[in-house]
Amino acid sequence: MQFQIEKIRHPKEIKYGTYLLVFGSIIWAIIAFILIFSLFKGYYLQISLFIIYIAVLWCVSYIARALTQAYMFGHYVLIGPNQFPHLHQIVQESAKQVGIVEAPQAFIYNSGGVINAFAVRLIGRQRYIWLTSALIDANNDEQIRFVIGHELGHHISGHLGGYKFYLQLPGQFIPLLKKAYSRARELTCDRVGMFVSQDLSASRSALQLLACGSVKLNDQMNPDEFQKQETMVPNTTGFLLHIFTYYPRLTQRVEAISDWYASTCKSSSEK
Repeated sequence: MQFQIEKIRHPKEIKYGTYLLVFGSIIWAIIAFILIFSLFKGYYLQISLFIIYIAVLWCVSYIARALTQAYMFGHYVLIGPNQFPHLHQIVQESAKQVGIVEAPQAFIYNSGGVINAFAVRLIGRQRYIWLTSALIDANNDEQIRFVIGHELGHHISGHLGGYKFYLQLPGQFIPLLKKAYSRARELTCDRVGMFVSQDLSASRSALQLLACGSVKLNDQMNPDEFQKQETMVPNTTGFLLHIFTYYPRLTQRVEAISDWYASTCKSSSEK
């Protein structure tokens, strides 16, 4: 199966992303209309204040990202050919699988026991991946491939930049829509992680590890039983919790990746 992000992208991301694109474009059009109207009416002071406000926001954002970048290079460990070369090779191979020519710079940092990973874009065009030390300790190579693939998914899907990202930006002020889109993006990136790992068992166990938090217990977990817990979530309270969160339930994510593998990856491998 050749990697094509538009074929892998989750339908919910396409739906909610389209809503954001429409609402965002409308809001941008309204802003443009107000600015043009104000210009014709001679409201130069109001226009100047608006431009200053936007400029200040941009400067604050830029400084925050620059400080984060400086902290990252001074406190995190950069993975490279001469620093954890095995992990460096996994990052390079994973990036190549999804068509990223220049692989993101990957860093490991002391997480104090927190198992997590992040895709980050700071100043410039450089992409970054952050991996916590606890995640590396807790996962085997194939699970790490899934996690790295998931974070690469955010980069390759345009979740951190690009013209669509900026067109959608005003629409993200709609709270529930923003959260729905965020959950859908995670499902897309799980698919990318599955594509990179090419291992359903490793992909499922990497996700369920976030639930149990124990390497010893994770090796003993039955992913089918964990997936069945999704049917035990109460309808009303489960729905309320769901719509106010940025991430899908872990039981949902394991179920979704299993269903996608059964319908797409497995059938492709059998042809």
